[in-house]
Amino acid sequence: MTATRPAPRSLFGTDGIRAVANVHPMTPELALALGRAVTFVAGRGLHHAPRILIGKDTRLSGYMIETAIASGVTSMGGRVLLCGPVPTPAVAHLTTSMRADAGIVISASHNPFPDNGIKVFGADGFKLPDATEAEVELLIKEPERLGERHTGPAVGRAEKLEDARGRYVAFVKNTFPRDLTLDGIRVVVDAAHGAAYRVAPLVFSELGASVRAIGVRPNGVNINREAGALHPDNARAEVVKRSAQIGIALDGDADRVIVIDEKGQVVDGDAVMAMCASRMKHDGELRGDTVVATVMSNLGLERSLAAQGIRLHRTAVGDRNVVAAMREGGFNLGGEQSGHLIFLDHASTGDGLIGALQVLALVVRTGRPLSELSREAMDRVPQVTESVALSGRLPLEEMAALQRTSARVREALGKEGRLLVRWSGTEPKLRLMVEGPDEEQIRGWAQELIAAAERDVPPAV
Repeated sequence: MTATRPAPRSLFGTDGIRAVANVHPMTPELALALGRAVTFVAGRGLHHAPRILIGKDTRLSGYMIETAIASGVTSMGGRVLLCGPVPTPAVAHLTTSMRADAGIVISASHNPFPDNGIKVFGADGFKLPDATEAEVELLIKEPERLGERHTGPAVGRAEKLEDARGRYVAFVKNTFPRDLTLDGIRVVVDAAHGAAYRVAPLVFSELGASVRAIGVRPNGVNINREAGALHPDNARAEVVKRSAQIGIALDGDADRVIVIDEKGQVVDGDAVMAMCASRMKHDGELRGDTVVATVMSNLGLERSLAAQGIRLHRTAVGDRNVVAAMREGGFNLGGEQSGHLIFLDHASTGDGLIGALQVLALVVRTGRPLSELSREAMDRVPQVTESVALSGRLPLEEMAALQRTSARVREALGKEGRLLVRWSGTEPKLRLMVEGPDEEQIRGWAQELIAAAERDVPPAV
């Protein structure tokens, strides 16, 4: 897909459209309009009916939104391939392997159950560029640009892609080194009652692991509830209880992963990138001797990589920004501290299962416990992150108390730490990150920053 004209975006955020389901903008009316707009853009210049692949997570509202998008696609003469509940990276992969013209994911990822979201992949398996998302928004707002509606035999059709999960399982397994197996490895996997509840246990068991699966009983309303990457304590407890070598906690759409070592300690995305970058550099596989990560990644990652002659290229928050920088620079490893891990040699987007398999390959090949590998990978600088829900959303430069406090904290930190203040791109929250050598001190500063922000804008009720 390519856009014909850039325009400001108001519906699409850092990761698609996301809001409370059945409340504007996450309504069936908008979903239908989006289905029509995406089909129009994807079908431009084609000599066949556009083929649009649709996947979703396990939220109850997915049925409503899926039906509406499919109606929009078929009203434009498109052919819909329904995948049912599958991870977001499965949609990216299947879009390219099935030679579809676009892929649509219905998921609010790590957000709570009442929310839902829509993100769109182009025929190349990458999320749409900003300009194309802007064009889709324009077509939603000005549907007369779509031309006459299709009628008679020109109306499209929808069908279920029966083996969507199996195709994705086979793809993910093929990213694991062929000379290795997981025989004798005990794995705990927590699928967060989300999109990977079936595929995740299969991937590891079919590679030979002994798998204890939790978070695999979705009921439409329990996705991410006290489970998965946002709540790894259940997986940590299971790892210790079963003397497992690794725990794998996915989020609701399985595009991110939090890894847990054999001692029950969390290994976040920064540590995984540090481990994998070192191995890839040693094997001559790290393109440009560069890792791409966001401004949220720990200063310890940057220092660890620099000691090995590896550059850390930082981007704004959001895996789409990481992927864009990787593609522009020709790099093949990137990700986020939160567990989005992008191995562009294998996949076009973050994939929690592929990330977990890269870690397992290190454990198997070295014969060393994950706790040792992660400890040696980087020395973490103390970091405190906080989120605060406020009643309004002022531009940061207009929040005078916050600006004064931020300037004082930055001066005190100097070159020994960092301060980041930003509005969330997916939730109505202000996010703060303070990094420095003294953990007690930076925790105090974080609370001062929150108090300052609440003086500028009252907290949400």
